[in-house]
Parts: sequence; C-alpha cells; structure tokens
Amino acid sequence: MKRIGVLTSGGDAPGMNAAVRAVTRKAIYDGMEVYGINYGYAGLVAGDIRRLEIADVGDKIQRGGTFLYSARYPEFATLEGQLKGIEQLKKFGIEGLVVIGGDGSYHGALALTKHGFPAVGVPGTIDNDIPGTDFTIGFDTAINTVLESVDRIRDTATSHVRTFIIEVMGRNAGDIALWAGVAGGADDIIIPEHNFDMSKVAKKIQEGRDRGKKHCLIILAEGVMSGEKFSKELDTYGDFHTRVSVLGHVVRGGSPTARDRVLASKFGWTAVELLQQGKGGLCIGIKDNEIVASDIVKTLEGGKHQPDLSLYRLNNEISF
Repeated sequence: MKRIGVLTSGGDAPGMNAAVRAVTRKAIYDGMEVYGINYGYAGLVAGDIRRLEIADVGDKIQRGGTFLYSARYPEFATLEGQLKGIEQLKKFGIEGLVVIGGDGSYHGALALTKHGFPAVGVPGTIDNDIPGTDFTIGFDTAINTVLESVDRIRDTATSHVRTFIIEVMGRNAGDIALWAGVAGGADDIIIPEHNFDMSKVAKKIQEGRDRGKKHCLIILAEGVMSGEKFSKELDTYGDFHTRVSVLGHVVRGGSPTARDRVLASKFGWTAVELLQQGKGGLCIGIKDNEIVASDIVKTLEGGKHQPDLSLYRLNNEISF
C-alpha cells in the first residue's frame, strides 16, 4: 500500500490532531503518501481531499479539536453516498483509510469494509462509548475538564450552602459523569446505565445537611434528563437551595492531556501498521493497557460499551 487517507468524523475530541499527526508521520516515515480528508464523510463525497506533508501536522499535537474539521453526514448511511465516497477514494488513488471518530464514524468504516475497501477505525470521542476499547481518544481530557469545573463549583456551593446539579455531556453513556463524579467527590452520580430513586437522592442530601454539610454536588449525565428537569423533580421533595450548571460543549475543547496524546499516537501508529499489512475492516482499542485490533463487524454487532459500574457502587459507599 502506497497511499492512504485519514479523516475525522462526528463530534470533535481532544487528541484527534495527535492521532492524525501519528498517522501522517508514521506513513511518511515508511515511504507512503498521506491524504487528509476535510469535514469527514461529507468532505470525502465532495472530494475535499489534500496531500499532507510533515509540516502540515507540525504544532498540532497540543491542539484540541481537529484541524481536518468534522461534519455530520447522514447521507453516508445510504448506498449512494458510500459509492460516491469510494469513487473519490479511487480518483485520488487512495488504497486504505483511517477513520477517527465515534459510533457513527465506525459505521461508515464498516460500510467501506463491506464494499471491499480497507478501512481502520480509531476511537475518538469524549463519550467513551465505543465497544472494543476501554478508553477512547478525548475521554481523559474531558473528565479532567469536568473535574476542574466541579472543584470550582464546590467552592461557591459551600459558600451559599447549595445543592448543585452539574449536567455533563456523554450522549447516552455515563462514563464522563461516573469518572468525574468519583474523582470530584460527588455526593451522587446519575447515569443512564443505572436506575436511581429521587426520594433516596433527597434523603441523602437532607442527611448531609443534618450533619452540618455545607454543600451537595450531583453529577448528572445528559442521557438521563436535563439538569433543569432533574432540579424540578428534586425540589418536590424539599427546599435544597438547588442550582443547575450545564457544562455543555466546553467539555469537548481544550488541549489534550498527556494520556490522550500518547493514546492517540499509539492508535494512529497502529492503524498505519495494519494498513501496511493489507489489513482492513478493523478497529483499534486498548484493553487492559494493551493496544488491540478487533474485527469491526463483530465489534459493532457484539454489543455496546458498558461503563465500569463498580465505580458507581464505590461512590455510593464513600460519598455520604
């Protein structure tokens, strides 16, 4: 294989640029040409493709977002969209493709695989909701961003003896809320993967107040409900001086942590290695601190990613 392409798709995640850098420089080091595809699958179909040189990925490893840009392109789920994309790949002589993104991006790579085009998926999403890997690019940065906000909110919550509902991103997954909640000493963590009883949440808050506790922090995953809705339901059980803070897209941005930069570099390097070996239809991950490659069809059809619910139990037992 002499010419490969790389694209980022779906929601941006800190560390995507580090992954593109690793793909580009590893390929060039091994005598290959690399083509960057702007705006994900939308750019692929449109032919928004350019050759990447060493200098194009310089000064990128520390930057958040993606310099290749990203866009939602549901049309790629259709046969017509997929064939248009393959037509562009052939036009540019691209023999293999590295797809960096989340669940939707993986399904695009799966479609290319089924058409016989070698594609390798690299998990890039702050949500950490991709099967086949313990961690995704951007997750570590996201939870550290949330953690910084939680620490700041605790100060004002204590000053005014308030209960804060902190709503965090994660789509339908609770990993961000779970990890940031444990690390931030949250009084309660509400995630889609575990049922909760509002009356018990209220009781826990009241018991804390009865002991003289000056604040209460509840980390809420957006996949459960909005912070405002949660606050209104909680208020039916008493006056807890509740305030809501929605962290929103700030969690997606910022310079990636060292862990995300290293993970992204490992993933990008491995993706090129696999394509060089003529291997496609794979997705890369990390399992028990080892880089692994799995069949993308079996991975996507084998079930959804599940968070470490032992953390949920841990927090319940030490957060009173």
